[in-house]
Amino acid sequence: MTTEPWVSVEQVAQHLGVAKDTVYRWREHRGLPAHRVGRLWKFKLSEVDDWVRAGGADEGKDQQSGGAA
Repeated sequence: MTTEPWVSVEQVAQHLGVAKDTVYRWREHRGLPAHRVGRLWKFKLSEVDDWVRAGGADEGKDQQSGGAA
């Protein structure tokens, strides 16, 4: 049985084709699943993919900024 590796913000940004700033913003304002390890944020790509499929990255979902991302 293999364990899914933890990945960095840079790897998530590359996986999704977005900027690192977007990953940080989604984590803070839209609930992108992340885990703090010391000073770093780490992610499981399966959790990120599930979040995207559930509509987490949809433009109209950002309630705090009125939909502008």
